Amino acid sequence: MSKPSPRLAARALILQDNRLLLVNAFRTTVSDLWCAPGGGVERGASLPANLAREVYEETGLTVTVGAPALVNEFHDPHGSFHQVDIYFRCTITAGQISSNWRDPEGIVTERRFFSRAGLAAIRFKPDSLAAAAWGEGILYDPLEPIVR
Repeated sequence: MSKPSPRLAARALILQDNRLLLVNAFRTTVSDLWCAPGGGVERGASLPANLAREVYEETGLTVTVGAPALVNEFHDPHGSFHQVDIYFRCTITAGQISSNWRDPEGIVTERRFFSRAGLAAIRFKPDSLAAAAWGEGILYDPLEPIVR
């Protein structure tokens, strides 16, 4: 029996005042793990269109999607889950972070900007997040085990 194809997701690297926007995204539990906003892509829409939709749903922000910055893969070594995330540099064009915003899917519970130094005090994924957000060009972060 063949395993399912990897899931494809698009994620946003949004820097404002040299701080990176991260979200806490867990549907059924509360976790201290943070990640960039974004999510699975829907067929028939471009990666930038999918990402702009996901960012708005999770944060209430309207963004312009720029160039790719990182391709990251992660998987469950003991299961069939495998996801490929493409991170794009994005710029906020409208909106602001509000604690009153509600993700319609109920996945994102918090959204917050972090300085690069502030990342040292939290758990986040992928490991290459800071290098991609504050770096230049495009990085590839090969297969890493999923963290819960």
